[in-house]
Amino acid sequence: MSDDAAEAVTAAIEHFHRLVVVGDDADLARVLTRLLRSDRLDVELGYAPLRRTPATRAYRLPAGWWAARRARHGTAGPVPLIRDDAGTALAGAGRWLPVDGAETLRGEGIVDDAALFDGDVAEVLIEPIGAAPGLRAGVPGRRRRVRRWVTGRAAQLGTTGALVVRDGVYGTRTVKRSTFYRHVDDWLLVR
Repeated sequence: MSDDAAEAVTAAIEHFHRLVVVGDDADLARVLTRLLRSDRLDVELGYAPLRRTPATRAYRLPAGWWAARRARHGTAGPVPLIRDDAGTALAGAGRWLPVDGAETLRGEGIVDDAALFDGDVAEVLIEPIGAAPGLRAGVPGRRRRVRRWVTGRAAQLGTTGALVVRDGVYGTRTVKRSTFYRHVDDWLLVR
C-alpha cells in the first residue's frame, strides 16, 4: 500500500464506521491489516470485487454490482480474522511455496495438533473459512485440488526454506518458519 493510500485509509477509519473495499483480495487484506494495526476492528468492512475471488468463496459473498449493493446496505457481523506472524491479515488465500527453483517444499506442516504433512510437498494452501475455528489448510495434488483439508485455529510451517504468498502478493524473503492463525478479535464483515 502506498503512503498516500495508507493515509487515506487511516483518515477514513477515523471518520466512518463502515468502509467498502472495491478491488481484489490483496486490497481487502491491506485494509484489514491497517484496521488490525490501528486497533480499529470495530469498523464495519464491506467487500465489492468485480469478480469471484478466494475471499468471496470463503465468506460466501457476491461479486460485481450485487456485491457493491450488499456492501452498502448489508448487515455487519463478526468473522474470524486470520493473520500471520508478521502481523499481516489474510483475506482469501495464503500459500507456502518452495524457493530458489526447487520443485518441493521440505519440512513439516501442522494445523493445531494435526499433522498436515511431514516431508516434501509441492506447496501448501491456507484459507480462511469465515467461521470457527477460523482456517483450513491442505496440500494440493497434481491438478491443484486439495483432497484433505485440515481445519483449525492455526497452521504452522517449519522448513528449510519457503516463500510466503498472501492473497497473491509474494513475500520478499525466504522464511524457515511461518504461521497463519486466528487473531483474538474478529473483524466486522458486511454481508
